[in-house]
Amino acid sequence: MRVDFDLLDRQIVDLDGYLVGKADDVELAVDADGRPVVVAILVGHHALGLRIGGVLGRWMAAVARRLHTTGDPRPLRIPIDRVAEVGSAIRLDVRHELLDTPALELWLRDHVIDRIPGAANAGQ
Repeated sequence: MRVDFDLLDRQIVDLDGYLVGKADDVELAVDADGRPVVVAILVGHHALGLRIGGVLGRWMAAVARRLHTTGDPRPLRIPIDRVAEVGSAIRLDVRHELLDTPALELWLRDHVIDRIPGAANAGQ
């Protein structure tokens, strides 16, 4: 499996097909044989900014830190053992309700979406 081709920038969907996000980066560890292995998929602008690097990447990470509602802007971390299938999308074996919500989504919900007239009735 190639991380850059098979995982990065793929849409992630939960057990029911609900869109969770996009694979912005991966977390690696070294196995007993000294080979790198993927242990988690990272989702969020902070992870993407660190992956991109440069001025644009630093700006994205700074915006993610600024909009984060708690002290530490960690990306959503999905352990690789929660991945059921890797194809045109990454399918998880868990429902999205059991995952953390990325900080930017929380901020947008609280500061933008909730202020739109009628947004409270959108699901009805």
